[in-house]
Amino acid sequence: MTNMITLTTRERMELRRQTRSRSGRADAARRARVILLLAEGATWAAVCHAVGCSRGFIATWRRRFAADPVAGLYSRHRGQAPQRDTARAEARILEATRRAPADGATHWSTRKLATHLRVSHMRVARVWAKHGLQPHRLERDMASTDPEFETKAADIIGLYLNPPQHAAVFCVDEKTAIQALDRKDPVLPLSPGRAERHGFEYYRHGTLSLYAAFNTKTGEVLGKTADRHTSEQFVAFLTDLVANHPPGQELHVIADHLSAHKTSRVTEFLQTHATVHVHFTPTYSSWLNQVELWFAKIERDVIARGVFTSVKDLSKKLMRYIRHYNKAPKIVKWKYGDPSRHIGSQLPVTGH
Repeated sequence: MTNMITLTTRERMELRRQTRSRSGRADAARRARVILLLAEGATWAAVCHAVGCSRGFIATWRRRFAADPVAGLYSRHRGQAPQRDTARAEARILEATRRAPADGATHWSTRKLATHLRVSHMRVARVWAKHGLQPHRLERDMASTDPEFETKAADIIGLYLNPPQHAAVFCVDEKTAIQALDRKDPVLPLSPGRAERHGFEYYRHGTLSLYAAFNTKTGEVLGKTADRHTSEQFVAFLTDLVANHPPGQELHVIADHLSAHKTSRVTEFLQTHATVHVHFTPTYSSWLNQVELWFAKIERDVIARGVFTSVKDLSKKLMRYIRHYNKAPKIVKWKYGDPSRHIGSQLPVTGH
């Protein structure tokens, strides 16, 4: 069976280009080769042997070429059949997502839920994306049980947004038990295509605490390291804070409810220094203290991947970082968020 095809010069050039292309699709080159062989007078049996195809394949693409020459050789996909009961199927996926899997897993994956419901995993993914569901993610929170939450939070937020004239506002806290870890194996540095690598084994050289006072107006940080976090150390740090400012200037200090911040020594210090006013955050509300954001920064930049040969070396590197940070400090900009996303009376404030 021959059924020879007649090609124009342009058609022959295009078909040969497709068969020689190294960037095109293999199936397109295969179809072009079939038409070229038929145009050269090859029999269907010879074409089947040369291309490795069936007679049905030849018949389909010869018919398509006869109806719509070169353009007829491009694949035409039927596409998916229209989905029925989309709203009902969507509700079924959403309801199943909210229930834990029966196999003891804590959450669903798209493929696991798709297998369970006998639907496409891409359909599950589209429904999750539409409704903002991410079962693999987990967020932790802790509601404040402080009966005076609103009063205390409003007082602190007021200091951030509308501080008293000629006064300085500081967020003060301590980052405790910072470990001076030294690696047993050499650190392999960053290189193209390869991340920095640390060995699993390390030496512990001890711990220390870092006291920090974050100036909410300038972003500058006053830091001090200590072997322990005690009331005496806290009072000593407040004394340094007072000494670093003009006499008589009012200092508003925002701190949490740590027991070391509320001892008789602290009370005596506040009675002696009438210009220092301490504002305590509500219980379980450390997010209101801006210095926590700065602690997260120094954790990422220095502590998490640092190598420290001793506690003294750790202290030296922390203080060096603070000195360099203070050359270009950054303030925290606070704004109110969407109240509808928060539960109860807690004020929705975010730091940036």
